[in-house]
Amino acid sequence: MQRIEFVHFPVSDDPSAPLRWGMRVGGTDLRVLVAKATRHLWRKEHQKWTEAKQERFLLTQHIGLYVEEVGDPLRHFLGDPSPRFTDSCAGATPLLGCVCGDWACWPLLALVTATSETVTWSSFRQPHREQWGELDMGPYVFDRTAYEAALAHPVRLDEDPIGPDPDEMP
Repeated sequence: MQRIEFVHFPVSDDPSAPLRWGMRVGGTDLRVLVAKATRHLWRKEHQKWTEAKQERFLLTQHIGLYVEEVGDPLRHFLGDPSPRFTDSCAGATPLLGCVCGDWACWPLLALVTATSETVTWSSFRQPHREQWGELDMGPYVFDRTAYEAALAHPVRLDEDPIGPDPDEMP
């Protein structure tokens, strides 16, 4: 089974900035896993970009959902999100959203299946790129007790663990 860690981080340096959900699977930020799974898909679309720009884009194509937006994290991250997170992919749960602030603009969707013993993330998809099909990542299987404990006590970070977007740096 994989190890899960949930984190909260602000969207900016402002101490009153809203917080986002982040996740680490086996110690790796979920966005890094998405970057690895989508690298070859994006390269077809961004052939003229420098390699550095492509890599930065891959890491920053998603961001965590707003903490307030999720509402009940236990319900959401156990695969029963509120109706505001419904999508055309039946049964899918958004784990990450778009950096623009509208989760549905560029979500990472997954099938979240919970049993009394485990929580499994599988069938990762990007609904705005149907031609990609299921992404080559997962399934990730977590011990349910450890998963719920991590969810109940997210680690508070002072900044986005991926770091600031270079275009936003002074």
